[in-house]
Amino acid sequence: MELREFFSEDAVKLNLEGDTKDDVLKELIALLKLDDKSEGMLFKMLKRRENLGSTGIGRGIAIPHCRSLVVNKLRVAFGRKPNGVDFKAIDEKPVNFFFLIVAPPLEVSNQYLPVLGKIAQFSKEPDVPTRLLSISEPREFMDLLREKGV
Repeated sequence: MELREFFSEDAVKLNLEGDTKDDVLKELIALLKLDDKSEGMLFKMLKRRENLGSTGIGRGIAIPHCRSLVVNKLRVAFGRKPNGVDFKAIDEKPVNFFFLIVAPPLEVSNQYLPVLGKIAQFSKEPDVPTRLLSISEPREFMDLLREKGV
């Protein structure tokens, strides 16, 4: 299983416009191209997850994730906010890079946790935050995933 198999260029947004945690979550959800009702339900699920504890893992990276009936297979999206947003991350620093993961409650292939783990592993590579900041188009994001072999 390779991480890049789950991403597509149309689910990558390199200039998120939102200035709050809620705005950013809504923008990330919009990348999945769901209907309005599904987007609303997913937002509530992600908010509930964030209330348990921030998915901001430090180094400018957050991995908001949840399981929801609004998707029938694992879906992911990536968003970047160069100036950062207060996401209540564990290191208390602003978050610039957001990896959204949404999986159905019952998932035959059971990829939710492995994908979450691979994103966390990718995020820990020393040059990743700098490289993510320098990307100018979605294709370069996909190339970085390929290069890192995750």
